[in-house]
Amino acid sequence: MFEHNYCDEAAWIILAASIFLFMKYLIVGLGNPGEEYEQTRHNIGYMALDRFVKTINEENPANSCSFSIDRHAYVAQTKVKGRSLVLVKPTTFMNLSGKAVKYWLDKEKIPIENMLIIVDDLALDLGAIRLRMGGSDGGHNGLKDIIASLGHNKFNRLRFGIGNNFARGRQIDFVLGKIEGEDWNVVDEKLNTCCDIIKSFVTIGMDRTMNLFNRK
Repeated sequence: MFEHNYCDEAAWIILAASIFLFMKYLIVGLGNPGEEYEQTRHNIGYMALDRFVKTINEENPANSCSFSIDRHAYVAQTKVKGRSLVLVKPTTFMNLSGKAVKYWLDKEKIPIENMLIIVDDLALDLGAIRLRMGGSDGGHNGLKDIIASLGHNKFNRLRFGIGNNFARGRQIDFVLGKIEGEDWNVVDEKLNTCCDIIKSFVTIGMDRTMNLFNRK
């Protein structure tokens, strides 16, 4: 008589669940909610995710990905080559970004290595993009709060350069200023690069994505 092997079945269930989790990704674009912050330098993360949603919807007209308000964030979900993506734009304001990041990371049970934070960076020239695994907050309050909330700094970042063309004591005005004119032309092109990076990150991983895009 056939004996059902519950141990083997349980092992397969655990394996399937593990594979599912490793096919799920959290992509976070940092920024501030509200019309007054739209298209400001500090909202590069928001803009990158908005461009990503627009791009994947254009590539697949049947796709209906869009953001809706949820706990601590605007949230959208989509798929890229079989991978499940949870896209998050925190509504906690920049200095409390960690609250939203930790909530969605825990809620969706996503491995930390499958998370990518998109953030503006004063230390990089306008339009320069650098990918990094771990590291300090670099003086960025959003990253600082994420590190404090998670209790470590071992997460992936896409650093988008906004330059530092401001007078002494005018940093806040600069990062909260609108991107216009020639600066916008540069940013507009690089937002498309961000879309390519997100697709690469979820399909071939951070190491290979860094090798591809940090050289450009």
